Amino acid sequence: MNRYLLLLAIIVDLIIGDPRWYPHPVVIIGRGIERLEKFLRKLFSKQSERVAGIILSLIMIISTYLITQKLIDLAYYINYYLGLVSEVWILTTTIAIKGLAQAGKSIYQPLINDNLELARKRLDWIVGRDTDKLTVAEVTRGTIETVAENTSDGIIAPLFYGVVGGAPLAMAYKAINTLDSMLGYKNEEYQYFGWAAASIDDLANWIPARITGLLFVIAALFTGDSWKGAIDIMIRDANKHPSPNAGFPEAAVAGALGIQLGGVNYYQGRESFRAYLGDAKVEFQPQQIRQTIQLMYWDVGAFIVCYSFVLMIV
Repeated sequence: MNRYLLLLAIIVDLIIGDPRWYPHPVVIIGRGIERLEKFLRKLFSKQSERVAGIILSLIMIISTYLITQKLIDLAYYINYYLGLVSEVWILTTTIAIKGLAQAGKSIYQPLINDNLELARKRLDWIVGRDTDKLTVAEVTRGTIETVAENTSDGIIAPLFYGVVGGAPLAMAYKAINTLDSMLGYKNEEYQYFGWAAASIDDLANWIPARITGLLFVIAALFTGDSWKGAIDIMIRDANKHPSPNAGFPEAAVAGALGIQLGGVNYYQGRESFRAYLGDAKVEFQPQQIRQTIQLMYWDVGAFIVCYSFVLMIV
């Protein structure tokens, strides 16, 4: 892969994001997962669900990588510039800088306009928890947690794999991420069938999540937030999170803003407590959503600077 295509993909995403008029590759991957799941559940017994889940995960990840590589090869075979455009387009679809910022702002705006009901509905689009009874503070917390975690899953992780293995590996990561979002539930239906999807996702995000947390520390230097708080809370609290990875970006943001993330959430009416991350030095305010989005942008900026430096010396 041309080493500068990744930077171009970031620029394209910042400008246009994910237009709704074309079929997103993740949607296609999701449909493939649904169909293969139905087929494998019929083929394997209840006692063999873990094996079926492993087979599904491997088929989707490997096929996504190979198909992406073949499409790029075909584009280059037809025309060199078509190949470049196809790589940039594929890389752009794996990252969601503009989309994540828009999601956060779409909740922030109704909050500052005293439209809590609309803010709850929009938060419900991007989280799994119940949102219909959340307070302004709880909606703010849920939005901050989502933006922080997805800075890793939706931006830094695909960029990391784009650096390591180009567009095919970045797209394979999106397959891993989609598998986890669709199958990685710890309930009766997916406890065994989704085991492989969840485990592979945890492994794939181990390095990117920690990179994201460190980049948030650097980002806090530029936003005027507490970089020392970011690193202290990340070291102290990141491993308290039930996810082996999500705690790093979330704890870093909590420390940078002087807030306390985590606490009680409800899922289909059932109470679930998540360990606290950070210290409640200030109360939740909608403005902190904008601060988190700003931190996200600077997190990406820090990644670009680090990557550009590597390009200069390699």
